Amino acid sequence: MPALPSSFSTQRLELRSYTPDDAAWYVAMATRNRAHLARHEADNAAMKIVTIVDAITIIRGFNEEADAGESTFLGAFNRSNGDFVGQIYVGVSNADLPGYLIGYFCDEAHVRQGYTVEAAAATLTKLFEDCGAQRVGLWCDDTNIASQHIAKRLGMRQEGHVRADKRLADGSVTGSLCYGLLRDEFLAQQTP
Repeated sequence: MPALPSSFSTQRLELRSYTPDDAAWYVAMATRNRAHLARHEADNAAMKIVTIVDAITIIRGFNEEADAGESTFLGAFNRSNGDFVGQIYVGVSNADLPGYLIGYFCDEAHVRQGYTVEAAAATLTKLFEDCGAQRVGLWCDDTNIASQHIAKRLGMRQEGHVRADKRLADGSVTGSLCYGLLRDEFLAQQTP
């Protein structure tokens, strides 16, 4: 399989893998976004970070997964000022196909500015054009309207709805939506 992307740029963003030098600001970002991520991203690594040591451990884990070709975590940074605006996750779902999964979150200070769509769209392009993806999937909570809108803006189709499959920290029970984008669909989107 081709290597997962580790850095690339868009018009407004620089996306790159994290390094241990990112640990201090990663702690601040995780702390700042804790309430923002609590409902739909309770399992996100950022939710477990309290200290710089925690952040270094998480970042090293990200890098080990990337080196093994299993997944990659990319920080999305504003090219004009260097601000962190979000994170993209790419995982391998089927190495033989190849098929991938993506996930994302937007920093609370940068929601509704189009950064997540821009970062995720560029990631899809990398996966289809550079990694030979036949399929890219996405799972999100069925109450996460923002994530559903992003998936649709990316041209993904809702393929399934697993109802009442998890209990959230607040005690509510929600389901999961499965979205997918196939290679033919991606290529058709690229034709003017």
